[in-house]
Amino acid sequence: MPAAAFPLEGFAAEEIDTSRPHPARMYDYYLGGWDNYEVDRTAAERVIAAHPQVRLSARANRAFMGRAVRDAVASGIRQIIDIGTGIPTSPNTHELARELDPRVTVAYVDNDPIVATHAGAKLTGAGGAGFALADVRDPETILRHPVVRELIDFGEPVALLLVAVLHFVRDEEDPAGIVAALGDALPAGSRLVLSHATGEPYEGYAAGRTDHAARDGVVDVYKNATATLNLRGRAAVERLFGPFELLDPGVVRVPLWRPDGPVPDPEELNNTIFYGGVGRKG
Repeated sequence: MPAAAFPLEGFAAEEIDTSRPHPARMYDYYLGGWDNYEVDRTAAERVIAAHPQVRLSARANRAFMGRAVRDAVASGIRQIIDIGTGIPTSPNTHELARELDPRVTVAYVDNDPIVATHAGAKLTGAGGAGFALADVRDPETILRHPVVRELIDFGEPVALLLVAVLHFVRDEEDPAGIVAALGDALPAGSRLVLSHATGEPYEGYAAGRTDHAARDGVVDVYKNATATLNLRGRAAVERLFGPFELLDPGVVRVPLWRPDGPVPDPEELNNTIFYGGVGRKG
């Protein structure tokens, strides 16, 4: 059975929770998408009111992912696990990767059933890609999932994407342990692509300081969502990489990771609330 044809175990339409905002659907709204509900749009607008630059951050984070995926494929990696993929937004991971090599396989993973409803048409229809309905908090289930097992050869390097997902994992849920469990399954030469929201000011901005009202306003909105927002500083994000050796330029505001165009000014970097980095397993 081809990977895209595996049934989504346990999924039913009534599992889509429209009573509370979902971070993936809110992110879709930030990016200008339409695959969201009124509850998501209302919450997203509250976030935008507290931090008007959130859409800029979402676009910058998406661009970082694109550069990191292309860089991984350029290094020779031909298989990707994308956890927390969110609502499909073109170019998706397989489209980015196959700009360089059409043979790249991608296992998409997300815990939102609405993502599953779009996976067949937008993520897995071209072949060589599959979708697993699973949660990042349960790495063993992800690693054992039949879609992941069919698409990913754990004897060859893998690019593991954890883009804008670990800030929805609470400290007591052990985000570093989750990364370690996933990373242990990967061979040498694999890469970890990770981005994470922060409340820290950008250190290169002269007027940079934490806007506590904006930060707290955004965090408060997510308290009523299906996952809370847990902002972390640069040092905490660096620790998430564990044994993965950080590639240059390390953990930085996402527009500064190997930019392919003009670099934003310090004020814009201060308003871009994502750190990003790529690590290599030695």
